[in-house]
Amino acid sequence: MLWEQTEVDPMTKMIKTLFSLALIFAAPLALACDYPAPPKELPDGATATKEEMLAGVKVIAAYQEQMTEYLSCIEADQVVALQSLAEDDEKAETRSKNNFDKRYNAAVEDQTKAVERFNLEIRTYKAR
Repeated sequence: MLWEQTEVDPMTKMIKTLFSLALIFAAPLALACDYPAPPKELPDGATATKEEMLAGVKVIAAYQEQMTEYLSCIEADQVVALQSLAEDDEKAETRSKNNFDKRYNAAVEDQTKAVERFNLEIRTYKAR
């Protein structure tokens, strides 16, 4: 017999699991994706000029582009993190997926709030 099947030592399995978890939590630090800050100051639709509103459109568009890059980055990080896990470590995989989902959803929610806030200013501007 060329390959003799041996039982995996529980200590070895635990060390591999801990190493995998360390990689999962260290990967975001090494490959840190820059979370874009939402625009702090957008034009006030009640008082802004047309030029100020157009500048606001550019600010929101740039923010959305940055957020798209961020989401792509964390998706790529997630793929790497899942590939680094031991094949039989379902708990770590579940934790990793849940962590990714929370980060992704929070980013999309922040983006949506910023865009909705600016859309409100646009409606206010158009109503004048």
